[in-house]
Amino acid sequence: MIPQDDDFDERPHVAIRCQDNESVRVGFHDRRSSDGHCVHYCVAVEAPGMRARLDDAVAWIGDGGGLAPFLEGLAADFTGWDGERCWQTNDRDLAVSAVFRSGGYIALTWTLRPWRHDAGGWGASVTTRLEAGEQMASLAADLRHFLEDGAAR
Repeated sequence: MIPQDDDFDERPHVAIRCQDNESVRVGFHDRRSSDGHCVHYCVAVEAPGMRARLDDAVAWIGDGGGLAPFLEGLAADFTGWDGERCWQTNDRDLAVSAVFRSGGYIALTWTLRPWRHDAGGWGASVTTRLEAGEQMASLAADLRHFLEDGAAR
């Protein structure tokens, strides 16, 4: 089970903390549906001395190329792979890259880039380290649940 972040309230959310440094974390929260075709949600990243938040990420309902299937694929390949695997939202404002590391761990780099086309835009990234097997499978299931029906906690 992915440790839950005490700063979140009672609304559905998913929180990921890094194995190496628990002050490095990613949180998904404030899920809302707009039209039955997509889900809007917030993503926050934190590390010592840095906090960033993407207020309006979008997941398309029934999107076979979404974040949950990407993470499920990583969990299924728990014995490892070479190189980097990447995923991003259609708007490219949330991106995740994954690298398999020795000892059966996956380094996930979460990058927020809101307003990427506007002058003065910004980006922020944190890297979490999770066990390749059960922790990745649990994270994938929690995010699928959160994005599809909003009941993850």
